[in-house]
Amino acid sequence: MASKFKIFTYRNPGTLYLKLIGEFDGSSTWHLIEKLRKNADEFHSILINTDSLGEIYPFGVHIFHQELKALRRYKIRVLFTGEKADQISPEEKLCMYCDQDYTGSKIAKRQGMI
Repeated sequence: MASKFKIFTYRNPGTLYLKLIGEFDGSSTWHLIEKLRKNADEFHSILINTDSLGEIYPFGVHIFHQELKALRRYKIRVLFTGEKADQISPEEKLCMYCDQDYTGSKIAKRQGMI
């Protein structure tokens, strides 16, 4: 894990909130993916807040996108929020829903999630 990267976690019934802080590089990616894998069976939704990210490295983003595809087998929704959500989320949209498409959600749009 990068020495300049941390993940703060807040758990709510059914939802896991992750706040990413620091630099997002290759080792940060593996730390985040491992956190997602470990919690995918326990939660219905995982919200990833990117407001506190500093430098985002293209290599880390590329690895993240490749590994994120493996999470589609879980029945979870992964939402990317914050100023830098568009820099690390999958290119097709800011939200990746593993089980269904909620892009029409008024709540998600109002909260800036999509």
